[in-house]
Amino acid sequence: MKIVKAAFCLLAATVLGAAVLPSIRADESNKKTIVTFSQSVEVPGKVLPAGTYTFQLMDSPADRHIVQIFNSDGSQIITTVLAINDYRLQPTGKTVMSFSERPGDSPDALRAWFYPGDTFGQEFVYPKARAIQLAQTMNTIVPAVAADTLDDSTIKTVAIVAVTPDQKEVDVATAVQTAPPAAVATTEPVVQTATPVAATPVEPVVQTTAPVASVTPAPVAADKDADDLPQTASNMPLIALLGALSISLALGLKLILRIAA
Repeated sequence: MKIVKAAFCLLAATVLGAAVLPSIRADESNKKTIVTFSQSVEVPGKVLPAGTYTFQLMDSPADRHIVQIFNSDGSQIITTVLAINDYRLQPTGKTVMSFSERPGDSPDALRAWFYPGDTFGQEFVYPKARAIQLAQTMNTIVPAVAADTLDDSTIKTVAIVAVTPDQKEVDVATAVQTAPPAAVATTEPVVQTATPVAATPVEPVVQTTAPVASVTPAPVAADKDADDLPQTASNMPLIALLGALSISLALGLKLILRIAA
């Protein structure tokens, strides 16, 4: 009888563990993030009023970065936008939203989104007319698409370019750093000066009146402090805990039945 009860508890723990693990993996793959903006924020083709939103990557067979923006609980999609790789030298343990600062009372434009621990983020691609305005305002190169609006078919095939402050189109792959700098091998002799200075690459700092009030991890992820690195530990302790709870429940029921008899 004891063997049967033990087998039942082990089965219950296994089922509960199997139900939890797929949710955690799915959240890590689509970078699901809940973010609260204290002010209105502009995204490609839309202005989001102050509030809470859910950002996640769309699972698409196309080799593209497609970001879906939902309402706070993820029950309603608000807009779908196109993005490209945005590389940073040093990852952080927090979600980072960078903005293109705008003059006056205009909403700040969301430039890029980095998931905790990632060196690659999502740089948002704006419609060409809007991208030219942003490029002129910030005096920088901005990724763009020719279409003013994107639907499910065009978002997977529309060409992505980059526009300069003087309204010229350039190749986005050469204008925007989307990958780590490649090491260049050389056979030329290295001449050392009397006072050598090591050049250290520094990640650009975006100054912004960031309207982000707080960033909340996705509901399916485990709670953690903002300064912790992303969880990389095994899920076995969680399964063991669920198994222990199941065993305690079975013993409690047995005791209640014995008292009732």
